[in-house]
Amino acid sequence: MKALVIGATGAVGRDLVSELLQHDCWEEIHIFVRRSCGLRDSRIKEHIIDFENPKAWEGLVKGDVLFSALGTSRKQAGSKDAQWRVDYDYQYEFARAARRNGVQELVLVSSLGADAKSSYFYMSMKGKLEKAMQQLEFPSLVIMQPPALIRKKTKRMMEPLLVALLQMCNRFGWFRNWNPMKTEVVAAAMERAGEEQPEGIHVIRGQDIRIYGK
Repeated sequence: MKALVIGATGAVGRDLVSELLQHDCWEEIHIFVRRSCGLRDSRIKEHIIDFENPKAWEGLVKGDVLFSALGTSRKQAGSKDAQWRVDYDYQYEFARAARRNGVQELVLVSSLGADAKSSYFYMSMKGKLEKAMQQLEFPSLVIMQPPALIRKKTKRMMEPLLVALLQMCNRFGWFRNWNPMKTEVVAAAMERAGEEQPEGIHVIRGQDIRIYGK
């Protein structure tokens, strides 16, 4: 099969590409990035693109499964509008191009707690993106809603504190579904979803991702 990946330079995306390389069913892995990410393998095809110029790349978005793990933080983006542009617009526009080109499955990384009606900007944005992706009518749509992620070498200063707090709460049995999860666990579940291509819309939440990826 031919995999298409956006977000390959991020924490989940890098682990996903590594996971895909461990499975022989993926004959080609096409990664679409804004700058070279240095990944080297005979099966990896790197496309350096400008997400702001879809006419230049939309014809390349052809394959079996689109894995969408693109995202940024508000601090990195600089504003809510800039974060929306990356987390919502870029992912939606890329998925729309994939569907127009006949891609049959989308595997999307969202967030536990995503809700279009949420008063919290991030959760609302993720919920609205999920709804928009559903309207593209992929024959197979798998949405991963992980809890807080344990990233390798994170540069997000507050993230280790949040992870430690949630882990402490989990020891007392609180917020069990929010128990932090390593990025490679999410990647393993995404790869499996890509292989299985289940029909219809499937939302895999929280700790169910651990079970699904085994």
